Amino acid sequence: MSTATEEGVGFRSRRGPILIALMLATGLVAIDATIVATAVPSIVADIGGFASFPWLFSAYLLAQAVSVPVYAKLSDVVGRKPMILGGIGLFLLGSILCGLAWSMPALIAFRVLQGLGAGAVQPVAITIAGDIYTLAERAKVQGYLASVWAVSSVVGPTLGGVFAALGIWRWIFLINIPLCLLAGWMLLRTFHENVERTKHRIDYLGAGLLTVSLSLLILGALQGGQAWPWDSAISISVFAGGALLFVAFLLVERKAAEPVLPPWVVSRRLLATTALISFGVGAVMLGLTSYVPTFLEGSLKTSPLLAGLALAALTIGWPISASQAGRFYLRIGFKRTAAIGIVITVIGSAVLALTAQAPSVLLVAVACFIVGLGLGLVATPSLIAAQTSVEWNERGVVTGTNLFARSIGSSIGVAVFGAIANAIYAKGPGGGPDPETTVAASTAVFMAVLVSAVLTVVAVLVMPSDGKLNTKEAARKPSSEPAND
Repeated sequence: MSTATEEGVGFRSRRGPILIALMLATGLVAIDATIVATAVPSIVADIGGFASFPWLFSAYLLAQAVSVPVYAKLSDVVGRKPMILGGIGLFLLGSILCGLAWSMPALIAFRVLQGLGAGAVQPVAITIAGDIYTLAERAKVQGYLASVWAVSSVVGPTLGGVFAALGIWRWIFLINIPLCLLAGWMLLRTFHENVERTKHRIDYLGAGLLTVSLSLLILGALQGGQAWPWDSAISISVFAGGALLFVAFLLVERKAAEPVLPPWVVSRRLLATTALISFGVGAVMLGLTSYVPTFLEGSLKTSPLLAGLALAALTIGWPISASQAGRFYLRIGFKRTAAIGIVITVIGSAVLALTAQAPSVLLVAVACFIVGLGLGLVATPSLIAAQTSVEWNERGVVTGTNLFARSIGSSIGVAVFGAIANAIYAKGPGGGPDPETTVAASTAVFMAVLVSAVLTVVAVLVMPSDGKLNTKEAARKPSSEPAND
């Protein structure tokens, strides 16, 4: 399928139905990341398992993160359409089973299935957008996709709270059934691709080693300091096992005919630096989304709704700047655009860290909005720069690596920030989160977020200068066909 460059990006354009389908599929993943949180009390009251409920989130995020590189590579081998439809199918099956879950262990297991589906949907959706839109159009499209996360950050918790209040928490998952079917039907009907069918050798051993090693490493980061002490035998065993298996994975990849994570992904300077930038973006983003509501609720006794709205300023700022990023990078280049974005991110993080001792909902919202504006100008140009530097048959793995780096940054960031906060909470009166201790812990976390943003500046500075844009790429007609890319 190919279209004219002048056609436009809106919903009424020829590619509009595909964009709507991609936004709908992305929305499934985005809403599911937030909708469960407000319904936890109702879920626990119905099926029990209070001690295990954090795994509802960890299991989902873990399955999603470790499966992204595998799906991304397969999308370069068999095509985008089979992978995203398969991901939607897995997510649909997981949602149905979650809605029928009879116990907390069963619900956690089915959340893993949901996570495996989400691991395919998000990276492949972004890759499809990179395939069918030109360089000049991609930033606006990323703004559309980012707006889905902005809406979901508000709709998810609100919808979860409504279902919980009505005593129908299972509909948190069952509502995905019509949405999955609609997204799948729209993609089947509107998205067509022409993939060269050649014989491939799937790297099953590499995929298995990567999945297990990353599962252990991310598990250790997520649960360290919470489920078990950092210096405990189980913590050391988990990290050591993950590290050894990852080394084995690297050795296997050196000899694999078609490695699931090719060495060139980290050997090319542009791809390595954009992955590091994505890592930093993940740490900053999750640091704020995890601790801003706790900070406001614990220090000012604000309602969860008001705290959520203050945080939503971040997800409002992101799509605004992401949609305009194209105007910047077409004029001044990817690196300079990302540099402007990371400076704005540092300023917003500094405002939040330096004013945390005097809590204010308005100041927090303003700081989050500034950070969101900055992240939109960092994440979008760096991702598009990576996508632009490769051909169709490499774009999936590059997109997947970038998003995977963001997931790893989020996981490690949350683990580090959690360790910092827990250490301060432990010194508080009764070891609990009283207002004074909450302010101290949140201030320390926000300072750590600021440090993460400053370190990301380094990654932006060492990113290769793109100079003038490749005129062939800029003039390319959007296409999902590798032959036309």
